[in-house]
Amino acid sequence: MATTNGTNGSTAHGNAKDVEYRHPSVYSEYEQKWSKLPQDEVAWLQRAQDVADVLAVDAAVRDQENKSPRAEIALLKHAGLLKILGPKKYGGGEQPWGVGYKAIRKVAEADGSIGMLLGYHLLWSTTANVVGNEEQAERYQKLIVENNYFIGGAVNPRDNDLKITPEGDKLVFNGFKHFNTGGVISDLTVLEGDFNGTGDHIFAFVPTDQPGIQFGHDWKNIGLRLTESGSVKINDVTVPWTDALGWDAEQKKPDPKVLQNSFAALLLPTIQLVFSNFYLGIALGAQQFASKYTVKGTRAWPFGGDNKERATDEFYILERYGNFHAHLRAAVALTDSAGEQVSNIYAAYSGSLETRAKLTARERGELAEWVASAKVVTTDTGLRVTAGVFEVTGSKATSLRVGLDRFWRDIRTHTLHDPVAYKNRELGRFELLDEIPEVTWYT
Repeated sequence: MATTNGTNGSTAHGNAKDVEYRHPSVYSEYEQKWSKLPQDEVAWLQRAQDVADVLAVDAAVRDQENKSPRAEIALLKHAGLLKILGPKKYGGGEQPWGVGYKAIRKVAEADGSIGMLLGYHLLWSTTANVVGNEEQAERYQKLIVENNYFIGGAVNPRDNDLKITPEGDKLVFNGFKHFNTGGVISDLTVLEGDFNGTGDHIFAFVPTDQPGIQFGHDWKNIGLRLTESGSVKINDVTVPWTDALGWDAEQKKPDPKVLQNSFAALLLPTIQLVFSNFYLGIALGAQQFASKYTVKGTRAWPFGGDNKERATDEFYILERYGNFHAHLRAAVALTDSAGEQVSNIYAAYSGSLETRAKLTARERGELAEWVASAKVVTTDTGLRVTAGVFEVTGSKATSLRVGLDRFWRDIRTHTLHDPVAYKNRELGRFELLDEIPEVTWYT
């Protein structure tokens, strides 16, 4: 594996500011090594494992250096993971979401930031399939997969909407978002905003490298340091009416056949399960990392009265690791089941507008509750494991040289994205009152 840091440079993309990053050439050997795409689920997950193995070599160092992950995105491109869900006719893997979720999880075991970036990309790259018309869905799948593009998103519902104004045959986006994920190192960015103060929303893909997109380079949070999730200013970014996803470009109105059905609301449970899978990946990574450390480096406690020569013989250490193992196995089983539900929904209802319209609100709501269940369990288990491993590794494991802290910092950072208490309440209403959740930006 290439180990040099390469050279630093500017990320361009509508910014005058230089941003430090490792040059993508550090992973150039994998472009040829992985030139052939995997052909089935087993091979795709092995490819994700191969990527994780590369990332694991210096994950702690890269976390501490906190350089923009331009090189790591190149690694995902070389691996083909960006197009794992894309149609085979355009060069994609055409795998179901359930496989995509497992790939996200596997990458996150080694590096939570890169697993998160892969997850968000897979969500944004399928946006047109969900809220676009049939022509748009086909056009963007072709564009994204054939070019092996990485997609970022400036969509943050907690901020004010971007303002969209009509200007002849174009739409003009303006506004500011405190958070956008992966935009700095993306090829295309998904924008979303309010059309002319009507309350009607429009999603659109735009090229990232343009003067109207200005990144703040201000992601200074304790975890997920390599996700480029800082602020972005959108200034007079224009989009042809024909690129307004799900809108009638002639009448300049949302097309009810595209947007006024339960299928158009699938992006929310889909991305919530993205979250659960990289939480779970981070927790599994912490368990694996800590286990190796305990076997090699944790010393037995000599003042317990039932002294052992090795830490791996101590009851409390065995009990803790066994408990972590059991809960993580349960979390994997639940999350995989939820992934199967997502795969089944997309398999049954994707494609023509007539097929999409057949998805009922009840089916969509029950899917959301599968996803909510996974979100609760992966959040609780992930936080417990990533904090608890310090109790069974010892005080030396808190050294920055060890790097065990990054797992907790990563999962703690993103599990605050939307309060899991609301998922518990949502599930409580489902259990007691048989109520499916109202469709919102977070359900």
